[in-house]
Formats: sequence, C-alpha cells, structure tokens
Amino acid sequence: MMKLFFFILMLFFHTNAYAYLDPGTGSIIIQAILAAIAAVMTTASFYWQKTKTLIAKFFSFFKRNKKELEVNNDNKIER
Repeated sequence: MMKLFFFILMLFFHTNAYAYLDPGTGSIIIQAILAAIAAVMTTASFYWQKTKTLIAKFFSFFKRNKKELEVNNDNKIER
C-alpha cells in the first residue's frame, strides 16, 4: 500500500528530466508494448479453453442431475 502511495505521489510531484529519447528507444518501447499484448492474448486463449471446458462440465453435471431427479420423481409418483 505504501508503494502505491509513493508511486501516486511521484506522479503528481515530478520534475523535468531533460532526457533525449531517440527513435530506436521509441521503437523498442512500442515493440515491448506489442509483445506484452501478444503474451496476454496468448495466455488468455490458453486458459479460455480450460475455462470453457470447466463450464461445460459444470452445466452437464447439473443437466445430468436434473434428469436423474426427474426419473426419481417419476418413480415416486408411480408408486
């Protein structure tokens, strides 16, 4: 929590750096941003398949149990 406080504090109270960023530095920054986006999308797609499978199993479990309950209720009614 203190780190976040100091980070926000530094954002509001900063001084000029008078630094030079050449075009090569800018292209490296853009490349790093694009690589991070690609990594996040790849990771999300990998876990998306697992999440979809888990959800499908979850709902098929309830569907199966619902059918079993209907069969059990029908058996109780016939008695």
